[in-house]
Amino acid sequence: QVQLVESGGGLVQPGGSLRLSCAASGSIASINAMAWYRQTPGKQRELVATITSGGTTSYVDSVKGRFTISRDNAKNAIYLQMNSLKPEDTAVYYCNADIWTGPPPRLRNYWGQGTQVTVSS
Repeated sequence: QVQLVESGGGLVQPGGSLRLSCAASGSIASINAMAWYRQTPGKQRELVATITSGGTTSYVDSVKGRFTISRDNAKNAIYLQMNSLKPEDTAVYYCNADIWTGPPPRLRNYWGQGTQVTVSS
């Protein structure tokens, strides 16, 4: 069984910073792309940032220049450094990954349980 566990959320003032972490555990053979999503009540889940196994990154326009996604393949972990936070960044942030397990080899998409980020004065 594979699990993704996020940590690092909390309450921060506008302009502040937070660092989210996500660690994958279980019978993992390898991990392809990993990503961070976020969701607010009544809205669809939004892709925030992605990182490939080779380290190529991409971001939604609203966080470019403020958020940085990184990855530690040895720890099966990704991170999201969030700087210059704004109230509109308030959301539940979810980790997502395409993970190979096995043998026999099987590729599945997994989600973490989410961590709340609240940006407010």
